[in-house]
Amino acid sequence: MYKAVRVRLRALKCRARAVREDAGMVTSEYAMGIVAAVAFAVLLYKVVTSGQVSAELEAIVKRALSASM
Repeated sequence: MYKAVRVRLRALKCRARAVREDAGMVTSEYAMGIVAAVAFAVLLYKVVTSGQVSAELEAIVKRALSASM
């Protein structure tokens, strides 16, 4: 009986260790994530600062500020 318990505990430890070892990202994955986030930020900045979107945002703000309460 004791041997069976030891075998089960060893199996559980091995499974837990395997899960724990692959739980995070490696440095290259962090780098790719940062590059993707920066690319998305640049794209969003370009869209928001474009003429048409800027004019629409300005119109929304003016309408909101001139609204009567």
